[in-house]
Amino acid sequence: MATQIFVNLSVKNLEKSKAFFNKLGYTFNPQFSDEKAACMVISDTIYVMLLTVPFFQTFTKKEIIDAHKSIECTVCLSADSKDAVDEMVNKAQAAGATIPNPASNYGFMYQHSFEDLDGHHWEFVWMDPNGAPEH
Repeated sequence: MATQIFVNLSVKNLEKSKAFFNKLGYTFNPQFSDEKAACMVISDTIYVMLLTVPFFQTFTKKEIIDAHKSIECTVCLSADSKDAVDEMVNKAQAAGATIPNPASNYGFMYQHSFEDLDGHHWEFVWMDPNGAPEH
């Protein structure tokens, strides 16, 4: 069995977050979703659990950061092309995301990012199948 990953993110408004990610083309698994959490399907092995802040807090004694002010991680997903990277970032911006930085083009790698409604940082990257140049 392939290893699965479940990224857990706190959200202030679950319905708004679900609507935002629906506009980016993602679906939700109703079997693992309710009024406190939604299981967003990225692929057959990658899922993002959007958890309301009070529900997220039940999993930790640590303070939950405001992702608009602090960052703990970046969620980075691959794309099939440079155009696919730009398409996803453009969809996100149209759905209400902010764009913190311009796209970066390293020749062998192209990346662009957005911050979702709760300030979580998402990167989309395309890498040349021939790989990075050797140094």
